[in-house]
Formats: sequence, C-alpha cells, structure tokens
Amino acid sequence: MSLAHALAEVKQEFIAHTPLEIQTEMFRQIREQQESDIVYGRQEGQKAKDFTLLNALGEKVNLYEELSKGPVVLTFYRGGWCPFCNSQLKTYQKLLPDIEALGGRLIAVSPQSPDNTLSQQEKEELTFQVLSDTHGLVAAFYNILYDVPDYIQDVMKQIGMDLTEYNATNRWILPIPSTFMIDESGIIRSAYVNPDFMQRLDPEIILRELRKL
Repeated sequence: MSLAHALAEVKQEFIAHTPLEIQTEMFRQIREQQESDIVYGRQEGQKAKDFTLLNALGEKVNLYEELSKGPVVLTFYRGGWCPFCNSQLKTYQKLLPDIEALGGRLIAVSPQSPDNTLSQQEKEELTFQVLSDTHGLVAAFYNILYDVPDYIQDVMKQIGMDLTEYNATNRWILPIPSTFMIDESGIIRSAYVNPDFMQRLDPEIILRELRKL
C-alpha cells in the first residue's frame, strides 16, 4: 500500500469516527496555517542547522556527525499519538533499506519525551534514529515550530491528549510536518513543508532526491 493510500484511509477513519465539531476545528487550523503569510521551513540551498538531541535510549545524536556518514533524510513529525505520523513512519521504515542502499540515513524528530519516543519506537519497530526535541528548539531552527492555538488545545483535551504531559514541557507546541533532504556538506537539497498534517512526503520522491546526491 502506498503512503498516499494509507494516509487517505487514516483520513477516512478520522472523518468517520471524529465528532463534527472536532473535525471543524482541526480543518480550521490547517486552513489558517495555509492561508497565513508565514513562510514555514528552511529553504533549498540553505545550510542545515546543526543540532544534538537524545534518541529513545537517551544517547546523543548529532546531525553533522550523521552527515559525515552520508546524506540525511530529516523528517519532523507531531508525535506517536498522531495516526498520520504513524502511517508515515511505518512507510519510511519499509523504505529504509532503499535509503541505506543509496548511502542515506533517516532521522525522525518530534517534541515527544524520550520515554514516549521509546514506547512508539518499540510499538512501530522503527530501526532508524527517532529523536526528542521536547522544547521545540530544533523545530524552531528549521522554522517549523508553532504554538498550538487555544481552540486546538481545547479539542485535544476533550480527547484526553495533554501535550504538556506527552512532551514533558510546559508549552503547547508542535512542528509543521516536514522532510528535508540534506547532503553531506550540510546543504538542504530539497524541502517538503506542509501545514496539512494529513499529507506527507511521498517515499518515491525521497529516493529520487537521494539519487541526485
């Protein structure tokens, strides 16, 4: 099953089983971000910001050290509680042998705490690096961090999701789902940044871009 098809199924489930008032607020947020004047994300040709974050085991992972081993596919996602994110990461896991065959490495970053990252990594059997950006500093470096609006906070609390607990921080923050292709010199060769969290970068585009590096 393609990622686009998997995401479409998740969206159908969301529409079928989510109360209309919650759907309305979720789609409102997507629309407001799409229609804003904000230009999200670092752009193609820019230097990737270096960072060091902890993985699920509490080990430090540095972007530029990973780049010394080959190009990096750097993807930012919302968290293991997001079914669209889970579909994306499962699909990228299946793609991992092809990424590695092209000399690439895959790193996924979310604001969730290391404990929640480990739980997700075990559940999804992810073998690539999954890192915790609990205060959103790296997402801010890449210009994709935003404060969750009050009306979305209310919606998430209604369904039992408190991001301050899940992310182990006192802020309601999330990244715009994004994927950056970074070459070994640290230059961003392509950037996918989409405020519609129900959409993600197609795996075939990842492989196509890696072949160019």
